[in-house]
Amino acid sequence: MASDQPNSLPNPRNEQPAYAPPPQIVIQQPSMFGRFGKLLLVALGVAILVIMGLVGSYQSYFGLNDGLQEKYHSLSKEATKKVAIIDISGTILNGDGFVKKQIDRVNEDKDVVAVVLRIDSPGGTVTGADYIYHHLRELAKKREIPFVVSMGSVCASGGYYIAMAVNDEQDCIFAEPTTWTGSIGVIIPHYDLSGLLGDWNIKDDSVASAPLKQMGSLTKPMTDEERKLLQALVNESFDRFKAIVVQGRPKFKNDPQALEAVTTGQIFTADQALQHGLVDKLGFIEAAIERAAEMSGNTTDEVRCVKYKPQPSFVDALMGANAQPIHGSLDLAGMLDLTAPRAYYLWTWLPSLISNSPH
Repeated sequence: MASDQPNSLPNPRNEQPAYAPPPQIVIQQPSMFGRFGKLLLVALGVAILVIMGLVGSYQSYFGLNDGLQEKYHSLSKEATKKVAIIDISGTILNGDGFVKKQIDRVNEDKDVVAVVLRIDSPGGTVTGADYIYHHLRELAKKREIPFVVSMGSVCASGGYYIAMAVNDEQDCIFAEPTTWTGSIGVIIPHYDLSGLLGDWNIKDDSVASAPLKQMGSLTKPMTDEERKLLQALVNESFDRFKAIVVQGRPKFKNDPQALEAVTTGQIFTADQALQHGLVDKLGFIEAAIERAAEMSGNTTDEVRCVKYKPQPSFVDALMGANAQPIHGSLDLAGMLDLTAPRAYYLWTWLPSLISNSPH
């Protein structure tokens, strides 16, 4: 018999007919920042970075922080007296940087009883090398503390100039067995690109107040008058270099021939430098540190040796402990600066393209 219910089907098991559950309505609670929460969080982060940068600038401006970290190097960890290592590495383009900060720190730290100048540099500009030399000599006079030099792989030209800050002390310049040193001389780099420009039909059409205003230009050959004037500048700087060497190496004062033999611009090995009297001993930095302690009137058990490192910035900390700053990038001002004729105490054939180190 057909069911009285229309469109019904047999249901022998008395199962309940399937049906869709009623829809659920979820009401999302509003966040504490509303619709612009993410934007506000980003703005807050930027504001924190800006404030920290302003605080760092404030401290730097008023001298509240010299940007250096003192690190233990060697000798006694319990001693309060210190032998300080002043690190001078890389090409010297100016002196008012990491090296000067180290000098200032030593000058203010009354616990420092001796200094080891760790020099690993091919030199740099005449002005930069002389600036560092001057402030090292001022430090030695003011604090009356001994200086010892430890040469790294290269201590040439302006690097050797700075090493003369030891003055006339005996047995205080150490070179490692593989050190190259010397290159005592001055150079003003000049490259004549006029032939190359001529091949490309490029002419220098500069307007100058007088012909010598373009002295040293790369776009034309050097005239005899220009060469004579530049040679005079080189000779004057060279005479100062030799005077500094005589002051630091008194043996050359009464031996002009020996001085001429080491001021030809030649680079010397450590053994050759020892034979010529440019260095006192062959040895690594540990020997220089022990000599510095001895010259200060202390034993190695009575002093600890420290060195300095640049304090990492907030951004460096975010990037990680192994992050390295990027150096050597050239902007327009830097490129223009490289085109200016400049005298160098530097051992290299392409000095104007060498960038400074992080110090």
